[in-house]
Amino acid sequence: MSEDKELERQLSELLSQEAELSEEERQEEERRRLSPKYEIRIQTELDPIVEETLKYRSIAKELDGRYDEYMKKSGKTSKESE
Repeated sequence: MSEDKELERQLSELLSQEAELSEEERQEEERRRLSPKYEIRIQTELDPIVEETLKYRSIAKELDGRYDEYMKKSGKTSKESE
């Protein structure tokens, strides 16, 4: 039971700390917690999904054509890897 009381005490402290923050500090904390609006994407030469699929297909045959459409869009086929 002491663990439950310890958790309750920690929660109480956290809640009281948030109540003690000024409005400006609270807004700053909210801004900090927001996810960024922008993403950075890097274009690569090799697609890891295509490369891995080609490796698997060189080892064994797929039961379903799950990645066939994706491979067509990439412009690579398993015959090119051989």
